[in-house]
Amino acid sequence: MTSMAPKERIGSHLKRAEQALLAAKNAACKPAAVTVPQYAALLWLAEKPGISAAALARLCGVTPPTMNTVLKNLQERGFIERTPHEWHRNVLETRLTVAGRTALELADAGAVRVERALAAAFTGEERELLIQLLGRCAEALDARR
Repeated sequence: MTSMAPKERIGSHLKRAEQALLAAKNAACKPAAVTVPQYAALLWLAEKPGISAAALARLCGVTPPTMNTVLKNLQERGFIERTPHEWHRNVLETRLTVAGRTALELADAGAVRVERALAAAFTGEERELLIQLLGRCAEALDARR
């Protein structure tokens, strides 16, 4: 027997919710033929055109090598273009193409439906509290690293 019952482990509940969210978003992104990590990259590229791969990896919560794979796949499909930075030739700036923006819009429509359905499961007060509590979870876990 372990020293803590599985149902008492907050991490298990967080993981279950995360897996359910990812499954729902994967299904929502399927019509756009992009994965959730690809969708996240496209979403942030729309918000921050020209961002470096390293900065994009941090925003998407993945490692730089993982982001390079995501970007390679997006570039091969014509969803992004990467060009050398004007001053820093070792840095590639990444921007959405027209095809990338189209894929983003289709995936985002599905992802927004998932987010709205999730939000609808809570009152406004509960949503605010949940966001605060999840923030505390992240802070507590970040402090343990």
